Amino acid sequence: MLSKFFRPNLILNSVTEITPALLREHGLRFLLLDVDCTLKRYRDTLLPESSLRWIESLQQANIGLCLLSNGKKHRIQQVAEQTALPYVAAAMKPLPFGIRTAISSLGFDKAATGIAGDQIFADILAGRWAKIFTIYVAPIHPEEEHWYTRIKRPLEKRLLPHF
Repeated sequence: MLSKFFRPNLILNSVTEITPALLREHGLRFLLLDVDCTLKRYRDTLLPESSLRWIESLQQANIGLCLLSNGKKHRIQQVAEQTALPYVAAAMKPLPFGIRTAISSLGFDKAATGIAGDQIFADILAGRWAKIFTIYVAPIHPEEEHWYTRIKRPLEKRLLPHF
């Protein structure tokens, strides 16, 4: 029962596996995107070309996007400027406040909004609490993260096979 609450609606190997067709299949027109270890390595300041091309493909398909990160504003703003995407920094995930802020400020339809991220105990839990569609993606180089994020990874690995 408890694991049901942490269960993502969808599990993928990479955020770039999310296509406009896949989003439409699940009734999604808007996507909130975690940044660190989802779109880029934690220590990188800018997104790799593959993430930029992927974002562009979603934008061309008229998918509404917003960066949603627990990172500090100055870090996330750099990525936002690189992509010209709106963003919510210091989102306080797993609390749903950042999700609600993004949805309301951008005029997204909550029923057609999903969140994609690499952490079950932050991104997925926040999405579940906000009652939106959740997509878990395998993290990009999680060994670079802060210790307080890395300590959750073994428990996430134990949960994933049950989903």
